[in-house]
Amino acid sequence: MSAYLASTRHPWVCFLFLLPLILAYEGGLWWLGGDQAARLRNGADAWFRWMFEVFGAGHVLAAPGLVLGVLLVWAWWRWADRPEDVITPWFGMAFESALFAAILWQFSRNFGPILDGLGVTLQITIQTAPATQILTYIGAGIYEEVLFRLGLFCGLLLIFRLVQLPGLVAVLLAAVGAAVAFAAAHHVGPYGEPMRTDYFVFRTLAGLYFTLLFVVRGFGIAVGAHAGYDILVGVSVT
Repeated sequence: MSAYLASTRHPWVCFLFLLPLILAYEGGLWWLGGDQAARLRNGADAWFRWMFEVFGAGHVLAAPGLVLGVLLVWAWWRWADRPEDVITPWFGMAFESALFAAILWQFSRNFGPILDGLGVTLQITIQTAPATQILTYIGAGIYEEVLFRLGLFCGLLLIFRLVQLPGLVAVLLAAVGAAVAFAAAHHVGPYGEPMRTDYFVFRTLAGLYFTLLFVVRGFGIAVGAHAGYDILVGVSVT
């Protein structure tokens, strides 16, 4: 079990786990949208591409290339301790992602009643989404985890450690900061939703949940759980 837990966190296994997700997302958008694939992109994916365009790197493969390139460099850095068996961890990560996605999905369906019981009248609604939007949910799982966990959480953690905050305090502050930013990001920009307290509170908790998965179970499972949760929400009937 210890070997499995370590192997699922290895960057080489994470690369192999995320590669089919990225290929399915990018290939699916190209197949469905063709030259108009950009209209199917939103959220963190759109922000990534906007930043690349600002710096003159607007190629459609720039964002996925960067994500996969970082994982490959990371895997090369740790090539000596890569697991020999990558098939078992891959299937285990798929199972864990589905499990953790289902846990958060079930919590989201009971979030409103839980707060109602505490005397706070809030409600999370779930809407049925067209099947074509499943691809955007996969993209959200990939790029939001890259931005808010791999980027923002790790960046804040590095800053807090550089200013010599105690380890646990640094982790908690970085986790809360990344989670709040994750929740707030859904309400900014031309595609942002109107601000709602219930959505903001739940997404902050979800951000903490994904950060916990990232720290304890690794980047690949955090991405898989995020994408799986978004898909479950998208295909659910209220």
